[in-house]
Amino acid sequence: MYAVGNWTPPVGIAMVLDGLAAFMLVTVSLIGLFVALFSIGYMERFTAKWQFATLFLLMLAGMNGVIVAGDIFNLFVCLEIAAVASYALVAFGTERHALEAAFKYAVMGSLGSLFILLGIAWMYGYTSTLNMADMAGVLRNTGASRMTLMTAVLFLAGFGLKAALVPFHAWLPDAHPSAPAPISAMLSGVLIKSLGVYALCRIFYNVLGMTPALSAVLMFLGALSMGIGVVLAIGQWDMKRLLAYSSISQIGYIVMGIGIGTPLGMLGGIFHLFNHSVFKSLLFLDAGAVEYATGTRDLKKIGGLARKMPVTSGTALAAAMSVGGVPPFSGFWSKLIIIFAAVEAGHYGYAFWAVLAGVLTLAYAMKVIKYAFLGNPRARCQNIKEVPVCMQLSMGILALICILGGSLLLPGVREVFLEPASTVLAEGTWMAGRVLNGGR
Repeated sequence: MYAVGNWTPPVGIAMVLDGLAAFMLVTVSLIGLFVALFSIGYMERFTAKWQFATLFLLMLAGMNGVIVAGDIFNLFVCLEIAAVASYALVAFGTERHALEAAFKYAVMGSLGSLFILLGIAWMYGYTSTLNMADMAGVLRNTGASRMTLMTAVLFLAGFGLKAALVPFHAWLPDAHPSAPAPISAMLSGVLIKSLGVYALCRIFYNVLGMTPALSAVLMFLGALSMGIGVVLAIGQWDMKRLLAYSSISQIGYIVMGIGIGTPLGMLGGIFHLFNHSVFKSLLFLDAGAVEYATGTRDLKKIGGLARKMPVTSGTALAAAMSVGGVPPFSGFWSKLIIIFAAVEAGHYGYAFWAVLAGVLTLAYAMKVIKYAFLGNPRARCQNIKEVPVCMQLSMGILALICILGGSLLLPGVREVFLEPASTVLAEGTWMAGRVLNGGR
């Protein structure tokens, strides 16, 4: 715990690094590094590259600020920094559809921010503090009330909009395809998780305290997102739009795992958060590479790219196998843990739903591989070539993580990376005491 300006909590601003924050910082920074590497070649076709770099780093700084914020108002401030930068980045191409998608995203995002700000104001009026650790202690002593229930609803709506949970998902299918490929990868890979899923977990588990009712709501919304997202993805022919709906479905897995509330469920949800960050970022980068080479991302207009773009096709296959839950790729292990956690907790219906959604996920993943990379090259794909080396390197390293991601479950690695994050959630509001005691 670091007290800014030596003003100790709960009076001053505090930055807190625990197992969950460290896990999220590594995930965001890892994806940010490879997306930045990819953008070196990709953004050569755009003007005003320094504006792109400035907004990109501002968005990254905002996400990191959300993760380490120790008081709820500074969490909101950093969330807005990242959100405003992302609104501009979605519209960066300045085409009509990009501007329309950015406006829709800004309106929906502002509505989510309003819900969050109202929740913060009510909690401040009720607890007389903004420090999350101090707030958790006050709520633990006073017990549940109608105020905390109403605040939980506001936070669920606000952070649910940021995470694109169904039914708060309407902005995502337009925003993600309209943005440049590196930004699509950041939005789907880490932004909706740090501003949405992470903040939701932090508030519900470590401040308000998880209850059976909240757990049931999270599992239901996760299952709903999982099912609706996968069904809508199957019918898409725009490669990036398909992947956008896929993100809604995969966020459902994460939220359902965390909502189960058991140590195994939280471990599976945290693990799938990391895996989804990697394979979905990679898929959006692959879609960007295809569009970079062919000028389109319409699956009906491309085909046979495996012969012309072997690196892009190979990395796309690794990401597709991972999102489809095919062993031994990383996505298989995290989905398996979530399914086992649902069975262990007696939620057999949710376990079956997760298996069914996994089968449908493999179907749309194979649709991308079949129509984009297999078969004979179309006329427009005859004279294309592989993307620049920096873009290939970024995709190749992420594909390697997809292949070897299951190794994070090995003893030693799991104890250092995954279990400290799930332990923070499991300890709930009792984590507050450590922050108020100077991090001890």
